[in-house]
Amino acid sequence: MNSQEDIDGSVAPSAAVITKRTAEIVVGIVVAAFALLAIVSNYKLGAGWADDGPQPGYFPMRMGIAIFLASLVVLVQALRKNDRSAFLEQAQAKLVAIVLLPLIVYIAAVQFIGIYVASALFIGIFMCLVGKFSWYRSALTGVIVSLVLFWIFEIMFTVPLPKGPLEQLFGY
Repeated sequence: MNSQEDIDGSVAPSAAVITKRTAEIVVGIVVAAFALLAIVSNYKLGAGWADDGPQPGYFPMRMGIAIFLASLVVLVQALRKNDRSAFLEQAQAKLVAIVLLPLIVYIAAVQFIGIYVASALFIGIFMCLVGKFSWYRSALTGVIVSLVLFWIFEIMFTVPLPKGPLEQLFGY
């Protein structure tokens, strides 16, 4: 981080990755697609009124219609306003990537090494590389947090979470 980021948490302006207009159009289209999916699926489920009251898809289909109409309003406003200012700048995208990419790796690692080992590694590496904590403090925090989570979920609540080879080695 540079001195400006340290002072107010802001990032110096840089080139735009995506404009506000593009972001609003993409969000409007994606939300409209999900709304259409909700409308169609609830229509198939039964969206009318039966002798004993509303069918299972009655309210969800109407909510889908309301969401679809709202997404159309967002699309029309985005096209009429034509705001080409930056929604996401390169410096902001870099900060998002610093958090998002390790999270993707963490989620993938849970499948292979279990949630407790993956969490310990994620916390430790994230603290060390991003937070600039010392390696021993980061490693200790990662291990302690994972042990506490293991005690809470596996022993106290007996909720099975994804485990890997290390947990199997200890009989869990």
